Amino acid sequence: MSEITKEQVKHVAELARLAITEEEAVMFTEHLRSIITYAEQLGELDTTNVEPTTHVLDLKNVMRKDEPKQWITQEEALKNAPDQKDGQFRVPSILE
Repeated sequence: MSEITKEQVKHVAELARLAITEEEAVMFTEHLRSIITYAEQLGELDTTNVEPTTHVLDLKNVMRKDEPKQWITQEEALKNAPDQKDGQFRVPSILE
């Protein structure tokens, strides 16, 4: 992979609408170079007999059974509401 330049870092920062100083551009360039160097080292590993995975651990979704249960009534849900009207919670308006 080619070397990342300070100009590329500045360009990406501009695309992301980030204001970075000259010192930050130099710092990020050095950081990204070390990350790219490490990634290239990983690419040198022999993974011929390694099965591709999405997780390091063998994870499975453990879900509870979807069984119907008794829910509270509308009156019970609204009984502690500080303000209510017509069976609904009233909240302060956020739009003008």
